Amino acid sequence: VSPEEFYRYWLEEHGPKVRSVAKALNAVKYIQSHTVLPERNQALQESRGLEPPYDGITEVWYPSPGEPREEVSAEERQAAAKLLFDDESRFIDFSRSRVFMTEEHVIFDYTEGTNA
Repeated sequence: VSPEEFYRYWLEEHGPKVRSVAKALNAVKYIQSHTVLPERNQALQESRGLEPPYDGITEVWYPSPGEPREEVSAEERQAAAKLLFDDESRFIDFSRSRVFMTEEHVIFDYTEGTNA
């Protein structure tokens, strides 16, 4: 699949599927960050001996990771996870992907004008 088709599918097809099951997954925010500036990425790779970049990053935000919503059944959560896994299997090479949980620590954020 071409990069253009990959990004189009991820944004226009997969993104709405994630939105449709957000409540079942207890997700409160979903962000896709698509890789840009290929020439700059390549220059950084070559100058620092780095591996090629990923095609992008997905962030899924939860209010309390690991605490499912009580109003959503386990079956609903499992069905939502299966729907996304099946769809992701169409356009993601899992053998070259990474999944991990993080906790955000904001050091500064000038976008909101709160740390000026």
